[in-house]
Amino acid sequence: MAFKKLGTSLSRALWNNGSRTPPPARSKKSNCVFTICDEYSGFQRAEEKKCEGCESGSCRSDPAVLSPSAPSAPAVHSLKRPEEPVAVLGRSYSSTALKVDHKTYLWARYNEMKRLVHDLIPPGVCNLLNSSTIYANNEVSLAEVDIYGFDYDYTLALYSNALNTMIFNTARDFLVQHYKYPEGISKYDYIPNFAARGLHYDIQKGLLMKIDAFHYIQKGTVYRGLRPVPDEEVLQLYEGTHHVPLHQFSGFYGKGPKMKQFMDIFSLPEMTLLAVANDFFISNNIEYDPIHLYKDVSDAIGMVHIKGYMYKWIMQDLEKYILRGEETYAVLHRLVSQGKKLFLITNSPFSFVDKGMMYMVGKDWRDFFDVVIVQADKPHFFNDCVKPFRRLDGNGDLQWDKINSLDKGQVYKQGNLYDFLRLTGWRGSRVLYFGDHLYSDLADLMLRHGWRTGAIVPELELETKVVNTEQYAQSLTWLQALTGLVERMQMYRDPESMVVLQDWLMEREELRAMTKNLFNPQFGSIFRTCHNPTYFSRRLCRFSDVYMASISCLLNYDLSYTFYPRRTPLQHEAPLWMDQLCTGCMKTPFLEEMAHIR
Repeated sequence: MAFKKLGTSLSRALWNNGSRTPPPARSKKSNCVFTICDEYSGFQRAEEKKCEGCESGSCRSDPAVLSPSAPSAPAVHSLKRPEEPVAVLGRSYSSTALKVDHKTYLWARYNEMKRLVHDLIPPGVCNLLNSSTIYANNEVSLAEVDIYGFDYDYTLALYSNALNTMIFNTARDFLVQHYKYPEGISKYDYIPNFAARGLHYDIQKGLLMKIDAFHYIQKGTVYRGLRPVPDEEVLQLYEGTHHVPLHQFSGFYGKGPKMKQFMDIFSLPEMTLLAVANDFFISNNIEYDPIHLYKDVSDAIGMVHIKGYMYKWIMQDLEKYILRGEETYAVLHRLVSQGKKLFLITNSPFSFVDKGMMYMVGKDWRDFFDVVIVQADKPHFFNDCVKPFRRLDGNGDLQWDKINSLDKGQVYKQGNLYDFLRLTGWRGSRVLYFGDHLYSDLADLMLRHGWRTGAIVPELELETKVVNTEQYAQSLTWLQALTGLVERMQMYRDPESMVVLQDWLMEREELRAMTKNLFNPQFGSIFRTCHNPTYFSRRLCRFSDVYMASISCLLNYDLSYTFYPRRTPLQHEAPLWMDQLCTGCMKTPFLEEMAHIR
């Protein structure tokens, strides 16, 4: 209902503020109706006026002459506003048109647009988004899905922020104690809201940054340590451009010789540790090699996982670290009760998974799954056919028998997807697999095997709250309107107009910074770099059919539901649907001209 009301209010505002004027009624003796084209606003208006032909009685637009059967039809002429002097190829052309005060006109358009934007956002519009929504990149019918697969960490099991703090502290101490880094690094604590998922790290330069879908660095989001790097210095470092060439970029799985993209939630402590270690050396004027620092931090974070520290913390205090386990149980129970087959493929060890699943689902949790695979070594599991499946007994010990089938109630280790497909026959769009890591969990399944994929993006909850605020809605709508206004009015090149346009551009930059800071003061939203999608967002759209904050979002939909992606207009397409008007996909300065849309 709120959305319907918004559409009605928006249509009414568009019409009331529009410049589309219906032709005036005229009698047989009325004057001609001229269509006046305003070159400054681009709009047209109808105006009655006698032409020279009307005065002399020889007007060829006379209704009686043109259409005897329609005596009341108006005669229509086209007029353009008199042009100002134009200079072309050294020639000067004169005109008798009145001089126009461009500065006054530009600010009048600015104020009118600001009033219109304010009127277009009715009360209550800011609560349209729901963080429990499942968003579609591709059309998916759950009625066609018979088999549901899951990753474990940050998919079936969601963790509290306390886990990131523990990973950071342990890896930081490991740097000091085992790699003999200066004791001063131990004074740094974990900064929960510093980094964001999807950032890139320039290994050779020691810079953490946000990059968009076109490989451009977003201004104001480059950090050396805990300090922002000025845009001018970034230009110097990257040879006069904000573009990162493809050959310097990370490889397909987010890893490369010069750039590393941090794609999973476990990478937040690693990015923060890199930042504080860089900050320590810079603040104390200590010379260091950024490449060595990156490798040491990466190894220290890796040791937290390899040595099993993280598994021990969680198993010792499940209530502290695991969130919303009852929702996981509800999802699994609902799927199984409606005849769906389930499987689990995770890189985590069986003892860890078993403990967490018993906490969330119960001691008989394996009864929900037709196949359970642990220590799978993704992404190699999905693209390598070398490792065979191994079976574990009830104690988690390896068995040596050859695997000819994947049986319910058993637990398997390692293996590969090719054998999995051969033994189960689960292929194509009948299978929907959920995971949080776009590369390790989803990319190969989408591109090589044609499975349906669902990305778990917990950050959606926070980002949705921000988008639902009135401050964000007002700021973003005005930012879009102001951008369109600059685009439309940039043909005015006289000195006074240029000053006005520069003022608008400065305000535009301030609005960009403000909307960015609402999400994260350092790096902004994980989905956008100003107007462009982020590199993370590009991968999200490419590797996932649907995405959501958690698997519990499935509870809001019937299992025969079909997800339809929103048809957002391409740049050359007109926004013809009301939801496009409401989401800022159209250029607001042309709202008046779209007033006929219902």
